[in-house]
Amino acid sequence: MPKEFTPKVVTANHLLKGDVIYQTETGWTRSLAKAEVLTDEAHAELRLIEASQQTSQIIGAYLADVETSADTPAPEPAHFREVFRATGPSNYTHGKQEALSDV
Repeated sequence: MPKEFTPKVVTANHLLKGDVIYQTETGWTRSLAKAEVLTDEAHAELRLIEASQQTSQIIGAYLADVETSADTPAPEPAHFREVFRATGPSNYTHGKQEALSDV
């Protein structure tokens, strides 16, 4: 029996900057909260193919599991790896975590 399709987002790394980006309906964003949540498997595969063809902008596109709920409409990572990627580099002096640093 096939596994039930769960919500996903298309994610990749920006080719020149290297940071994590997410596909929106019209382009790319560095914010997971603004990513296009895909709930249909065929549509998700199509969006992944479209993303994979953008080799001048991105590298390593794949579908990442996310969780959504009525309480929090913005997608949340469903796996530890995606939590780590969404928060940026582990060095607080770079990337998305720079604003969070109080050092």
